[in-house]
Amino acid sequence: MTIWNYLIDMDGVLIQGNSPIPGAVEFIQRLNASGKKFLILTNNPIYHTSDLAHRLGTMGFAIPENRIFTSAVATALFLKKQNPDGKAFVIGESGLTTALHSVGYILTDIEPDYVVLGETNTYNYEMIKKALQLILQGARFIATNPDSTGPSEGGIIPGAGAMAALLEKATGVAPFFVGKPNPVMIRTALNYLDVHSEETIMIGDRMDTDIVAGVMSGLETILVLSGVTRLEDIQKYPYRPTWIKSSVAEIEA
Repeated sequence: MTIWNYLIDMDGVLIQGNSPIPGAVEFIQRLNASGKKFLILTNNPIYHTSDLAHRLGTMGFAIPENRIFTSAVATALFLKKQNPDGKAFVIGESGLTTALHSVGYILTDIEPDYVVLGETNTYNYEMIKKALQLILQGARFIATNPDSTGPSEGGIIPGAGAMAALLEKATGVAPFFVGKPNPVMIRTALNYLDVHSEETIMIGDRMDTDIVAGVMSGLETILVLSGVTRLEDIQKYPYRPTWIKSSVAEIEA
């Protein structure tokens, strides 16, 4: 009998805005009680993992910081492996800048090796202009995640993918996206958790990021219908989830 490990998306799976999805707190309680390994896997690069752990804690989730893995953390680990002790010009919030500092990166606009684009609450035109110029001068273009939009307390906002499209159009240089659905993020998360793909399930609410990321990485997948995907949407895609559940409340752990 396989003892499953879990990679779990956050928005639309565990929470909706500032509220837990019914049954999600109890699902995490079952995972903790069983001793199974899991990671909360989010493309959101804005917040530090400690901030996300606190936010989830206020909603009743018992999830420590070391069980949260963001696209910012995945980007930092990817760059550390590609070019240790490098330099980067960064557009992003503390979740991204702290992650890069933690792997020894210097953040600078003087001859950086990379332009690293994340998401931010206040896009600054001067920063965008500088990023454009640095990319044209030869800095390699990395983006934390391809999401064109993201949720916020005030409604939908532009995501890193939207800003990346602007810079790609202006420079002619396509970014390398680290976050889901890139298998790089999944493989990095599996290594971080020290588990094997054949014994791990990806749980998500999006066919175009969560489920395809799991499929491309050799994981079993569970699509939950508590987020953005409706049952009738599934037939649009050439791949299918292993299982479909109304929410994580239906998952026995």
